[in-house]
Amino acid sequence: MDFESQPYTYLPSGRFTGGHTMTLWTWARRRRFPRLPAPESRLFDTAPGVRVLAHCHWQADRRAHPALIALHGLEGSSEAHYILGITEKAFAAGFNVVRLNQRNCGGTEQLSNTLYHSGLTDDPVAVIHELIGGDGMDRLVVAGYSLGGNLALKLAGDFGDAAPPQLRAVCAVSPVLDLAACVRALERPANALYQWNFVRNLKSRMRRKARFFPDRFPLEPLSRIRTVRQFDEVYTAPHFGFAGATDYYHRASALRVVDQIRIPALVLTAADDPFVPPQPFHDPAITGNPHITVRISQHGGHCAFVGAPEDGDDGYWAERMIVRFARAHSAEEGARR
Repeated sequence: MDFESQPYTYLPSGRFTGGHTMTLWTWARRRRFPRLPAPESRLFDTAPGVRVLAHCHWQADRRAHPALIALHGLEGSSEAHYILGITEKAFAAGFNVVRLNQRNCGGTEQLSNTLYHSGLTDDPVAVIHELIGGDGMDRLVVAGYSLGGNLALKLAGDFGDAAPPQLRAVCAVSPVLDLAACVRALERPANALYQWNFVRNLKSRMRRKARFFPDRFPLEPLSRIRTVRQFDEVYTAPHFGFAGATDYYHRASALRVVDQIRIPALVLTAADDPFVPPQPFHDPAITGNPHITVRISQHGGHCAFVGAPEDGDDGYWAERMIVRFARAHSAEEGARR
């Protein structure tokens, strides 16, 4: 049964009535994944002087199964609950799963003398090519959350018509599709807690980074930084050669290239997401692209989408939908021409 013939309407759990409530509840909730086997740790050399860490879950005959590459959000890691959640569901459905850390994430600050940013697709693209050329993977799906969702859509748009045939689909949950719009939303007073949390984590990472590269990353400006925008003006934009935060947000946003996506893409987002506004998902670049399936639910919060359990799962609807979409587009007989 293909994806479009199955129900994909999100119905929130009765105890959640707003985006803030659901988002914060999933941030605080402790999840367990008893069915998930221990991973294999693997380092990928993705650029000169850059290594990224992945935690890989292989099926017994890995080449006989499709692979899903899972990308986390801002200041997250391969240990984020939603990454572990999609991994457990995808592995149970017969996928190999590669839980990829963005560079510097997951305690890997020492593996690269660079930072990362919300549109840096170099690392997942390098991993895709290594899995195809080195591991013989013939069916791949990329699934990302928040920042990772932006990366998944952006790499598909950057590939355009040149996407490798082994890359069957991409999926994005609550993607920061338009970075400028998301940063503006983050600056609203109601979102002060999220802003504080992101900035706190960004500052902590810079301090860890400076311990390994003290001459490359000065820490003096940190005391003046209170917002994500300020952090990007001082660190992210100049480090990567952007003219400033505004230029960075424009050039790193998947919205700029989604019209070039030529493989199946699933986008799941919520109208009540606290800091990913729904308006960009109505842009003609998305709605006019027949390769993109967009579902904007009334509720769901940010990377949450908790609902009623189904078939014994834990009720995380977006994870279930990713697996459903990935299976529909990675069947052996469904090779893309």
